[in-house]
Amino acid sequence: MLTGSRALLGTQGLAYLLLGLSALLYLYDLVANDGRERDRDRDRSRDQGLSPALVVLLLAGMLVAAATAAMVVPAGTQQFGVVSAEFASENPTVIQQGESTTLPYTVPNAGLVPVVAYVEPGSDGVAIEPERVRVGGRSEATVEMTLSAPPETGYYRRFVTEHRYLALLPMPVIDTLYDVHPWLPILAIDAGLAGGVALLGLVLLGGRRVRVRNRSSRHNRSTWRRLLRYLTR
Repeated sequence: MLTGSRALLGTQGLAYLLLGLSALLYLYDLVANDGRERDRDRDRSRDQGLSPALVVLLLAGMLVAAATAAMVVPAGTQQFGVVSAEFASENPTVIQQGESTTLPYTVPNAGLVPVVAYVEPGSDGVAIEPERVRVGGRSEATVEMTLSAPPETGYYRRFVTEHRYLALLPMPVIDTLYDVHPWLPILAIDAGLAGGVALLGLVLLGGRRVRVRNRSSRHNRSTWRRLLRYLTR
């Protein structure tokens, strides 16, 4: 990514998302396996354990934070320096005064979740075609970036602004929200993710409190540790 940090959108960022969902399923497994024990000791366990609303809130917050970082961290403004010269050059950033050059601008996506990227001029002397691309998982897209040199010789800075969004909403919806403000698609996507986690958590956990067991099975412990190692490696 342009900021030099691709981890949150790549496998590490997706690991955080999967970790949140897998943690929710693991907690459900704890609740289900402890059902008989709670029935035998209902009075004592009534005031123990974590509130299901708190568990869902924590998992939703983790998921939203990872998704927001995946969209915000790689976004931003990229600077290109061009030289307006009196002569033509093979160097693409040395442009004869009053002329322009076209370069490829690559939008990579190292993650599995497709993204929608808006690439727009951030200053005068820049043209982008097209200004919106959809990049599939583990792939990249290229747009044409045209840099122009002014009639006066010298060194000039050109800027390109990029915004990225996880392609979790229909393209027309993202377009409409983006036209209003670049942050609106992020808020809508985060709200959808949080709502999905909340719904799943309420279905799986119901109103039952999640108890932290002092005595856990060796199988569950080893499975959870293997999952953590796999997701965070």
